[in-house]
Amino acid sequence: MEPEVKSASQTRLAHPQPVRVIACGMIAREILSIRDTLGFDHIDLKCLPAIFHHYPDKIAPAVDRAIVRAHAEGFERIFVGYADCGTGGHLDKICAKHGVERIDGPHCFSFYVGNEQFASRWDEDMACFFMTDFLARHFETFLVRPLGLDRHPELRDMYFGNYEKLIYIAQSDNPQLSQKAQDAANFLQLPYERRFTGFGDLTSALTSL
Repeated sequence: MEPEVKSASQTRLAHPQPVRVIACGMIAREILSIRDTLGFDHIDLKCLPAIFHHYPDKIAPAVDRAIVRAHAEGFERIFVGYADCGTGGHLDKICAKHGVERIDGPHCFSFYVGNEQFASRWDEDMACFFMTDFLARHFETFLVRPLGLDRHPELRDMYFGNYEKLIYIAQSDNPQLSQKAQDAANFLQLPYERRFTGFGDLTSALTSL
């Protein structure tokens, strides 16, 4: 019996070309979970600081530099694991400049829920504060302390007084994180709601690579 000869397309599917994913540190755990669960060994993850969530003007320049470094390291395929994330379109300009794609959506809350579903509920959710697994896990270090709420609790109403509810969009079914999200809502004096979303559009975005 002659050995089976695979076509070039079959070989590419069996051994995908490596791709550098340049992503926000806030979604690193989720990307690694998807990669490991689905066996996407071709994905090489490079994360930028999660604190850029507070300074969106830093995202586009940092992604620009990271893309240049990825090319210098020999990566031909690059994917940006950021939504617009408050860059006001500047990130899209960087992606266009380098000919790379990013995950669709205005922010991670949207693509976790699913961009279409998030948009369809925006009228009822627009006054809600969204929390992810990352934000539940790092509420003290990522929100309370940087905003000075531990030192000046009176700032709570200034930052969160116009929100009507805290919605925890859960990527994992973790009772401890759910309790942390509930505690955060209590701290912010907001009604609490939990919605399990899983990884939403993030999974399909990585699968497309």
